[in-house]
Amino acid sequence: MSVLDVAKPAFMAEEDITIFEDAVGKFFDEHAPESVVATWRKNHCVDRAMWNKAGEAGLLGLSTPEEYGGSGGDYRHEVVLMEQLGKKGVDGFGASLHNAIVMPYITHYGTEEQKRRWLPRLSTGELVGAIAMTEPGAGSDLQGIKTSAKKDGNQYVLNGSKTFITNGQTANLIIVVAKTDPAGGARGTSLLVVETDGAEGFERGRNLDKLGHEAQDTSELFFNDVKIPTENLLGTDEGQGFFQLMAQLPQERLNIAVQGMATIERALELTIAYVKERQAFGKPILAFQNTQFVLAECKTEGTVAKVFVNHCIERHLKGDLDASTASMAKYWVTDLENKIVDRCLQLFGGYGFMNEYPIARMYKDSRVQRIYGGTNEIMKLLIARTL
Repeated sequence: MSVLDVAKPAFMAEEDITIFEDAVGKFFDEHAPESVVATWRKNHCVDRAMWNKAGEAGLLGLSTPEEYGGSGGDYRHEVVLMEQLGKKGVDGFGASLHNAIVMPYITHYGTEEQKRRWLPRLSTGELVGAIAMTEPGAGSDLQGIKTSAKKDGNQYVLNGSKTFITNGQTANLIIVVAKTDPAGGARGTSLLVVETDGAEGFERGRNLDKLGHEAQDTSELFFNDVKIPTENLLGTDEGQGFFQLMAQLPQERLNIAVQGMATIERALELTIAYVKERQAFGKPILAFQNTQFVLAECKTEGTVAKVFVNHCIERHLKGDLDASTASMAKYWVTDLENKIVDRCLQLFGGYGFMNEYPIARMYKDSRVQRIYGGTNEIMKLLIARTL
């Protein structure tokens, strides 16, 4: 049981899930200790070999069917991976995006040939996935994208630029959101799968200099007359991209809430341990009423959030997590994550401002949670539509 004293729901307490959780924790202890993660932060990129190790350990394609090379698990296994990434402080390893965002698009919408071509290689780590939605002039407004894919015989010619792309320097399979019919509005958007190895006209731009997530290769991507075979259109019909994106965004937003919850728990665990040891005026910081009240509030709010996130996971497993509730989880948990991490950092005093302390890195890394996956302001608009 964690610092929040919230018992695992029955669906997360099954023996195989518990065994898997232990195995994932040990994998990160062995392959991503703090010294290794510090190197990733210095290099602003996770070592490519880490993807192969994760593939060999069966950590890629967790919820992908076995017939396509995956592990045949379900969303619970993805939750375990995301929680362990957060609790172990494995900064920058974009496996959750690869597993729980990129691969489901192919699983749900790909043709049989596409599934057999891409999913096994994504499961081994031969291919690393990314999804390219955001552009310099279009973020939360996906209908405003300018990247175009014009059909020319048996291929598309792809032109445009993308930015803020997670796994951008590493990925060699990228799902690109593009306009196949510029006059078609939402129905003019399609998803195209680009295998970047040897793709003429494809360029990686800067590995962007960010406020946080230093180990994550978040990049600009450029497509200059990149020729894509028509069989790389995800699915069979043009114009389905916007609807495919909308159907998958609830899981992406739940992913962000799960990740935020892991950060909240880790921040509280580290802070409670610190204030029990740190002395001021001859007694532990925890002995001061202010410290007790701050942490009491944080634990209470964290407990409420944990119960709600568990509720959302259960609904998602049943297939009835709606977009509005996923938006609630994303916006409310990430707002709370930032609030709790900030209050915890304050209790560390000057040490909380030092990058060598995990709480400082969590403070920086948490800020983007309120932006990506749709800004929290957009989440409120989506919720308001249900009123």
